[in-house]
Amino acid sequence: MPSPQHGFSVRNGDNTPQGAFAKTGKFGRMFPELPAFTPPIDSLVVLGNAMIDDRTDPSEPLRDHPDGDNRNVPAGFTYLGQFVDHDLTFDPTSLKEKQVDPQAVVNFRTPALDLDSVYGSGPDDQPYLFQLKDKEKFLIGKNEESSDANGVIVVKGDHDLPRAPSTVALLGDPRNDENLLVAQTHLAILKFHNKIVDGLRDGSIPRKAEISKTVFEEARQLVVWHYQWIVVFDFLDRILDSNQVNKVLSEGRKFYKFNTFPFIPVEFSVAAYRLGHSMIRSSYDYNRVFTFKDIAPDSFTPATLGLLFNFTGKSRRMPPDGPGLEALLPTNWIIDWRRFFEIDPAVPVNHSRKLDPFLVNPLKDIPNIPDVPNMQKPTSLAVRNLLRGRSMGLPSGQSVARFMKLKPLSSSEIASGSDGAVAKQFCFDKETPLWYYILKEAHVQQKGLRLGEVGSRIVAEVFLGLLEGDSDSFFVRNRNWKPTLPAKVPGTFTFADLICFTKDISPIDGLEAPVPPPAG
Repeated sequence: MPSPQHGFSVRNGDNTPQGAFAKTGKFGRMFPELPAFTPPIDSLVVLGNAMIDDRTDPSEPLRDHPDGDNRNVPAGFTYLGQFVDHDLTFDPTSLKEKQVDPQAVVNFRTPALDLDSVYGSGPDDQPYLFQLKDKEKFLIGKNEESSDANGVIVVKGDHDLPRAPSTVALLGDPRNDENLLVAQTHLAILKFHNKIVDGLRDGSIPRKAEISKTVFEEARQLVVWHYQWIVVFDFLDRILDSNQVNKVLSEGRKFYKFNTFPFIPVEFSVAAYRLGHSMIRSSYDYNRVFTFKDIAPDSFTPATLGLLFNFTGKSRRMPPDGPGLEALLPTNWIIDWRRFFEIDPAVPVNHSRKLDPFLVNPLKDIPNIPDVPNMQKPTSLAVRNLLRGRSMGLPSGQSVARFMKLKPLSSSEIASGSDGAVAKQFCFDKETPLWYYILKEAHVQQKGLRLGEVGSRIVAEVFLGLLEGDSDSFFVRNRNWKPTLPAKVPGTFTFADLICFTKDISPIDGLEAPVPPPAG
């Protein structure tokens, strides 16, 4: 029997350990046999507050220290990862001190890479997402005219999410207007669909012989399959341990099991896939107007997290000093995609931060968050993640590693570094909260460039399992399918290729043609 004084607790009622194929809802457990790890809340607060990287670039106080950059992963993948998360899950449950039964939590997203966050219920049921005179194409929002730092007017354009008069975005998932980078990612998918519709109509994209399919249906399948390819072979390929991915591909899933319908394991959604929080930068070289002075001396300011969250309708502060309820996204805030994905070798990209137990300084004080009963409101994102894992009754990282027959991190490996010293104070070097363990594992095993064994195995099994459980995915319909749209490397497809296909690479600079032109 697990001992509560060692941080473990026994699940009762709905939280009782179950068999691998027990009936589950859209959320469930990947390791239902393992006990919950529920250390004292105060210890998690102290650990979370130690998971902050306060360092900045010696030459620029608004820029993160370059030692924390992951030069293998452009920063655009941070927000593509957030977009993917919103496509898979939506858990509206508030953070509470008591344990939560994940099977009682409703997932308002289909657990599939099907872009329901973009397409919603389709043009018949949600016509406001689509153009009034052409319901096969998405509605695109307009921008408010603005100027650059030299007072030169930036041309007007259609480069924003569609918005109601209140500035609230008209989306399948309102969270994709949470910050400007995920909003522009969502917008890129809308433009991608519309370009494919144009291509199917004018013949530049050959139509299939399936007469029963409308242009909209055929376009949606092309969009979804190319998106699925991007997620697996462009995004996950950069952040996972290839050994674990190859084992899942060659030997099949061993831990993520379901009978008929996939579900989202809380070990994935509350721990392993929260890797993206460590990838966030404090500020970005966003475009020629909002960047660092050493890049463009006449720029306004770099795009800080505060600005990126302000310039959305969801924040109700767009622009922050404007009337708010009438404003549209200013044209000088249209993204330059060359700075976020590897599109033009002449333009350096922002890098994501390393996968490690350190979050950038702005994430230690998040505004507008709900209270937590019986304790001081935790404003640190790291603290909130640790408390969320506790409330969901996640097992310890070592429990999962042992169950997977992988060698757990040693006590000395967990205790290394300033964060590890704090972890050791609470004996977390022996049994460790799962989210923290996965980030520490990435730091120890992969130097922060990829997830380690446990984290990679969880993420790989879930993503590949979701594709295998979706009867419409290319994994099921045609496992040998290859992308058919133009790409720099024919037969593959990256998010950079998607941006080039839309032709809107950097509208603020008048760059609406691929740079360089994709092959194929």
